[in-house]
Amino acid sequence: MNEQAVLIEKRNRVAWIYLNRPNDMNAISKEILKGLKEAIIAVEADEEIRVVVLTGTGKAFCAGADLKELMRDLENNRPGQKNLLDEVDSIFGKLSNLSKPLIAALNGITLAGGLELAMSADIVIASEKAKIGDAHSNFGVLPGAGGSAKLPRIIGVNRAKYLLFTGDFISANEMKEYGLVHDVVSQEELESIVQSIAEKIGEKSPLVLKKMKQLVHDGLEQPLELALKQELLSLKAHTQSYDMLEGLKAFAEKRKPEFKGY
Repeated sequence: MNEQAVLIEKRNRVAWIYLNRPNDMNAISKEILKGLKEAIIAVEADEEIRVVVLTGTGKAFCAGADLKELMRDLENNRPGQKNLLDEVDSIFGKLSNLSKPLIAALNGITLAGGLELAMSADIVIASEKAKIGDAHSNFGVLPGAGGSAKLPRIIGVNRAKYLLFTGDFISANEMKEYGLVHDVVSQEELESIVQSIAEKIGEKSPLVLKKMKQLVHDGLEQPLELALKQELLSLKAHTQSYDMLEGLKAFAEKRKPEFKGY
């Protein structure tokens, strides 16, 4: 692989985005954030891409922010100038709101900002060798991209507080029990299994996937009664879509549907 901080590889309808600073445990730098921004723009614009996978090269998924760069950034920060923390907020938000399903494939160490990055995904699949933790407290740093806001919602308040306060790392299997990780697989099979899952999802209607993701995100922020009404209204509007009509026709004709995304 070359020395780009972020690499993109297209496999059929699936785009693989690799964090590529293996010697620095794929620590989040401005270079990585710039690469992620460009990758997000590219995968959103490519209509052939139905699913996106985010992973890392080397032994880490992502070990969090590059603390040396963060320290330099804070020391040299000028009024009105965006720093690393501002860029993290922007890029992580774009990942969370990606219109296409996002799978995080945790190939190794996943800590602090790396854990927050994983929580931007819709589905998390981890290698059995992955170690996962918050770790901010180990360096006197507060989380800034979901550690204290998202983690308790996903794994529960008590478990989240334990990880936040102690800075401990836990296994992928433990995090599966907690509910963050969907499945744990061997290191050797991680990419092939994730690709298989992504291709299965990629066969579905891209319009349905986009709207389902939006409904889930919106529903979590709404009272149940309002979320249910919004869901029904979305379904009623969706009945006029090509993909729904195609799906119903394919069912009646006992064939595989050919979805087009509108």
